[in-house]
Amino acid sequence: MPTAASWTSRSARSATDRWAEAHRAVADVGHLLRFRAATVRRRGTAAWLLLGFAALTTAAAVVPAYTPGAGGEGRAFDLLVLLPTALAGFLGLAIVSAVASGGGRELVARDAAAVLPLSPTTDHLGALALAPLNIAWLLQAWLLLGTTAYALGPSGLLAAQVVVLLWLAAATAVAQVVAWTFEGVRRGHHGIAGVRLLTLTLLGLALGLQLADALVSVLDQLPTRRLVLGMIAGFGGTWAATVAALLVLLLAAIALGAVPAHIAARRTPRDEARVESGRYVAGRLPGSDLLALVRTDRGSVWRAVPMRRGIAVLAIGPGAVALLGGLPWETMTVLPGLVASGGALLFGVNAWCLDARGGLWRESLPVAPGTVFAARAWVLTEFLLAASAVTVLLAAVRAGVPSVAELTALVCTVVVVTVQVVAAGMRWSAQRPYAVDLRSARATPAPPLTMVGYSTRLAVSTTLTGLVFSGLARVPAWEVSVLVAVPFLCWSLARLVRAHARWVDPVDRARVVMTVAG
Repeated sequence: MPTAASWTSRSARSATDRWAEAHRAVADVGHLLRFRAATVRRRGTAAWLLLGFAALTTAAAVVPAYTPGAGGEGRAFDLLVLLPTALAGFLGLAIVSAVASGGGRELVARDAAAVLPLSPTTDHLGALALAPLNIAWLLQAWLLLGTTAYALGPSGLLAAQVVVLLWLAAATAVAQVVAWTFEGVRRGHHGIAGVRLLTLTLLGLALGLQLADALVSVLDQLPTRRLVLGMIAGFGGTWAATVAALLVLLLAAIALGAVPAHIAARRTPRDEARVESGRYVAGRLPGSDLLALVRTDRGSVWRAVPMRRGIAVLAIGPGAVALLGGLPWETMTVLPGLVASGGALLFGVNAWCLDARGGLWRESLPVAPGTVFAARAWVLTEFLLAASAVTVLLAAVRAGVPSVAELTALVCTVVVVTVQVVAAGMRWSAQRPYAVDLRSARATPAPPLTMVGYSTRLAVSTTLTGLVFSGLARVPAWEVSVLVAVPFLCWSLARLVRAHARWVDPVDRARVVMTVAG
């Protein structure tokens, strides 16, 4: 007669099932990556892009070691002392990025994945695979590799860079665990309020430590000091122990991340569901077609979960860092470009995807195409200006009273980079539209490689512009900043006018609308 299975057989079967699921998840990620690679429109460009990033990574890890002063007692030693803080900073950046995106980026869109038998483990591994395809991640990784190379010089470089590469992988995996845990908590009862309270508490704690002049002491006690000690020891017992510890941490974090990923998958995303099922009181009829379109676009942007989360991180994150570090006014001109370029990556580089199938309905309205373009560009502009204003206000708390030249340079920077980014976003939106569902907090407006290209171009242009006005902030005559801003604005406005002409062309507009509606 039948008998119940013993606890040993149940545990063995459970372990076997978990191993089979993990094996299946790894295979599924491989299939999905090949599927995504097959959908790349310009495979030659993508291949050259990947080769370029590999070359830049190699150069960042090797070239600084052979520059004058590398491995010496001056600036190189100072960078070596700061290396534990830099390693911890990378972990913090990875955590913030993953938490803001609700567990990491999607390898396959939510609606498309609904018909596929993909487990949360597959989703977790896919998000890990996409983590390096982020310009912030890449820049921080290159900075760490370059700093290590310059601090140590050619001696022991290979051993040190192996430790750095393992730390990049392990920190990304740990950040994924934290992000899935936050997402599981956020989807629980009162989870949204709890996550917000915890975030404010951490920010308040960091600010309190800075005001008490205790932040440096805390940073000096970080566990990453042991990584640096193992890094500089060269090939030997200490280095081997450090590498082994990082490998164990990496594998443990990859395996552990599947647990909160399963918990989050079983819970309803409350913030997304609240947006889709909420009730909104109709306002009074606007006085013009433009105002009506602006109100519609503004609602679609500010009600979207990824927009709200992303803009909060972009606005508060750089401002909080500037507040903690006491950034001076002449250096503050770099922040608006950083915030504006990041804000455009939330939706501005593919602005028409907000309409989705609604674009077909919008095209049936008796409204001039130029008015539709003006409304979308206006909403993107005010979105970027709002984020930049919050960042500047936070940074200004400890910056003191600015001079007229410094204030003028900062205002000119905000205006110039905003128009730059809006012109670039509206141009790319018409040139390369994509059908994307931005209801999910983990969605991006374009494929991963395309997003890397967009973010690189935006970061370079806005950073250079910020550096120009940073120099002008030191010039006593404030009129110089205004005069320099004029050609910048004329160039960006001319590109915006060309993007407008492209949109009003019926053939190009039909191509864009049918693409995003697909």
